[in-house]
Amino acid sequence: MTSARSNPDDAPRADALAGAWLAAIARDEVARELEAIYACAAREIESRGPACWASGRCCNFERVGHRLYVTGLEAAYAITRSAHPVTRGQIDAARARGGCPFQEQNLCGIHTIKPLGCRVYFCDRTAQSWQHDLSERLLADIRALHEANAIEYRYAEWRAMLEMFIA
Repeated sequence: MTSARSNPDDAPRADALAGAWLAAIARDEVARELEAIYACAAREIESRGPACWASGRCCNFERVGHRLYVTGLEAAYAITRSAHPVTRGQIDAARARGGCPFQEQNLCGIHTIKPLGCRVYFCDRTAQSWQHDLSERLLADIRALHEANAIEYRYAEWRAMLEMFIA
């Protein structure tokens, strides 16, 4: 999916999905379960001790050669907890430079609320031996959270997913 709104006929469906994810993440029990998965990621990452050089490379997807994918619930979590709402202009500018709309110079502007893909990705080459497995395991937990709460599951590119939340 290159853009959540690439087809005008998909706009009403995208709006409905975004609304459902926002309603779901507003439920305390759903937010707590997602935060518990993020806390598990933090504990496992801390036990491995990867290096983060705060270079901002991980936020420049094009330069590093990767894409950040998130679930709808994760995007709703970031959108509702960010101190600075993201705009279409910020998303467009981020795409043009190949990065994340929340990157502030070399730092993550939503570090404490960032999605799982950001949490487990490290430029540190020693992390590559375990980060994929950890990501897949915790992503399965997020999918189970969606299913247990009857929340439609979608997994899409970060910036396209964010676009779904912009009126």
